[in-house]
Amino acid sequence: MRTDSSPGTLPAREHLPAGDAGTPVLDVVIPVYNEEKDLPPCVRRLHEHLARTFPYAFRITIADNASTDTTPLVAARLAAEIPEVGTVRLEQKGRGRALRTVWSASDAPVLAYMDVDLSTDLNALLPLVAPLISGHSDLAIGSRLARASRVVRGPKREFISRAYNLILRGSLQARFSDAQCGFKAIRRDVAQVLLPLVEDTGWFFDTELLVLAERAGLRIHEVPVDWVDDPDSTVHIVRTATEDLKGVWRVGKALATGSLPLDRLTRPFGDDPRDRELTGVPHGLARQLVGFCVVGGLSTLFYLVLYSAFRQAAGPQTANALALLVSAVANTAANRRLTFGVRGRGGAVRHQAQGLVVFGIGLALTSGSLAALNAAGDSPAHSTELAVLIAANLAATVLRFLLFRAWVFPDRTDTGPAPTAPVPTAPAPTALAPTAARPAPAPYAWPHQAPTHLHATETTTSATTPLRPACPHSTDPGDTR
Repeated sequence: MRTDSSPGTLPAREHLPAGDAGTPVLDVVIPVYNEEKDLPPCVRRLHEHLARTFPYAFRITIADNASTDTTPLVAARLAAEIPEVGTVRLEQKGRGRALRTVWSASDAPVLAYMDVDLSTDLNALLPLVAPLISGHSDLAIGSRLARASRVVRGPKREFISRAYNLILRGSLQARFSDAQCGFKAIRRDVAQVLLPLVEDTGWFFDTELLVLAERAGLRIHEVPVDWVDDPDSTVHIVRTATEDLKGVWRVGKALATGSLPLDRLTRPFGDDPRDRELTGVPHGLARQLVGFCVVGGLSTLFYLVLYSAFRQAAGPQTANALALLVSAVANTAANRRLTFGVRGRGGAVRHQAQGLVVFGIGLALTSGSLAALNAAGDSPAHSTELAVLIAANLAATVLRFLLFRAWVFPDRTDTGPAPTAPVPTAPAPTALAPTAARPAPAPYAWPHQAPTHLHATETTTSATTPLRPACPHSTDPGDTR
């Protein structure tokens, strides 16, 4: 996971203003590898659809991933034939590498990509990019697993897709429904900040980008799609699944250790209503209460298990002290990360030391309760001891939350008046105006230097010759490939 690049902050989302007639609003990238047969019909079909239905200037970019057949020549012919088509040649394979290269160099404010087989019905393209143009969302994905989606594919791919997304939900707490659908879009300003953080250059690129965007608080729009499986797909399922699982482990480890600077991106736009200062409402109190209660409930169960185990070999006071000590360390660590959102290792020792002070207060309450119980009876039952300890822990829990919030993990923004989100005074940006007659775009050329965040071994060859993806049955408007 890349941590050497500072992502900076993102500007407020706005409706994209109307630009020059020759500047494309949308750049659709089609990554290809040895697709000499399918490339021409797919590019022509996509171009015909955009020219007929998309009301703004657009561009189609063919990203050739080191093809060894005649794909580069086919792409060059398509680019020469259709003004809105361009081609980029990469000398290394990798869908993620191709997308990062083209998206980093593109001047279009909305960037998208789709697979060359066009398995997704193109009628979903405008709903995909519209929320990005309007400023409502930051990323958009097509979903084959939404309830309104209509999908035709075999049971093997269906099982693998659903199992993979369940793994993402269970391990990375992903909330988006479909990470692998080859039909996605992103705003360019968001891509410029997120791409330096994405390490994968293959099929896991999409998932990593989405997970980081979601963890950074960005808005992801999902579009139900009609999707027909391509039986001739060249994707190696086992190898791809293995690489994806390795990527899940790598990203999960980076998120768990706090090595990613996502805190600089969290709610970066300043237009989230949760960022507004409301009189009489403590910042984040409701979320912190929920998190603290969940952590507290699990900690109590953990504590009782430890106490019962230690009680077999020690007296009640010793067992209580040991159980409280171990559970207190775990409780402080969990509340630090999950309840109060503190990432990284900075201040962890100090937080644990302060947590031990809070532990001492809890120890005094519970130990005092046990002492009172033993004074009231010679040999109280084990169930009675547990009941007294639960009541004492409930009392200590309230005090623990107050001390955590006010002393151990104070919200630094609460020490003074929080700045209110500025209210724009300038007139609203002009909405993108549909182009009645779309003039030919300027020659499609790439910068001479690759983006600075790319690996040194990632090279690209610029070309102004346009390429066109091929797709079978391109003359059938009802075909959903």
